[in-house]
Order: sequence, then structure tokens, then C-alpha cells
Amino acid sequence: MTVQAYILIQTEVGKAAAVATEIAGIKGVTMAEDVTGPYDVIVRAEARNVDELGKLVVAKVQGVPGITRTLTCPVVHL
Repeated sequence: MTVQAYILIQTEVGKAAAVATEIAGIKGVTMAEDVTGPYDVIVRAEARNVDELGKLVVAKVQGVPGITRTLTCPVVHL
């Protein structure tokens, strides 16, 4: 079973569309959209386990230019 999460991203002014487009091409990302509100981009991602998810966020997503802050929200099935 895979681990899924939403990653809420704040970007530099005017960078949301470019950030969403670049993140959409990262392996493990299933959706990336620029939105309005307190966050600029919302990403849906999946990985084999929590460790892989952490590596995806830190090594790949946070490396995209224009990102100022991320918040990872793992999906739970209660």
C-alpha cells in the first residue's frame, strides 16, 4: 500500500504557475495545481512508504526554484 500526501506550497510572487508545472513532472507527483488562498500550489503525491515520501519532498519538491515554504499533509484512512 502506498503513502499519499498533499503538499501545500507557498511560492515567491508570480512563481506559482511555473512551480506547479515543474513539480508536475516529478516522479511520484500525481497532481500539481496553482490555487488561490494562503497557499499558491497544492500537490498530491504518493510514495512506497513515509521515508520515500520524505525524500520526495525534501530532495525533489523543495529543490524547485521559487518555493518559499512547504507543508506536507499525509492522507490517513480512519
